[in-house]
Amino acid sequence: MKLSQKRWRLLGTAAAVLATTTAGGVAWATSNADPTPSPSASPSSPSQEQKPGRGFGARGGFGLGGALHGEYVVPKDGGGYQTVAMQRGEVTAVSKESITVKSEDGYSRTYTLTEDTLVNAARDGIDDVKTGNTVTVTAVVADGKATASSVNDGTVRDAAGQKWGFKHGPR
Repeated sequence: MKLSQKRWRLLGTAAAVLATTTAGGVAWATSNADPTPSPSASPSSPSQEQKPGRGFGARGGFGLGGALHGEYVVPKDGGGYQTVAMQRGEVTAVSKESITVKSEDGYSRTYTLTEDTLVNAARDGIDDVKTGNTVTVTAVVADGKATASSVNDGTVRDAAGQKWGFKHGPR
């Protein structure tokens, strides 16, 4: 077998594994959804419902599929499992110790910040995150307490991108 044929076979195998893994992950996520609906601040009208084709990767990044908030369980390094929470919404309070986020459906949660929390905002980290900014928070939940592992400030990120000539809006 020629070297170029081996490369193509390897590339094809890698593509097949990636496609299968992605399809399996999407199928698993949809079949293991929490059947308990979260409370809504107000009933949604047909114009506010999720539109077909706005799923995987829409409005919030790769894999969030437009999700506002939720929790899931993942394997923990060294064995065992841990609960991870994700929320996208508006900052209602922020300090060096915590951040409170309220999603558009009315769900609100306070997350503890530590020196290990990765803040993707601007040069001054959490000091650049302001009340009213839109953020996505990922946190580890233990004993009912959510400790933020990352805070991604979309408002600051978009402003910085516009400063450097990147257009705002869907890509």
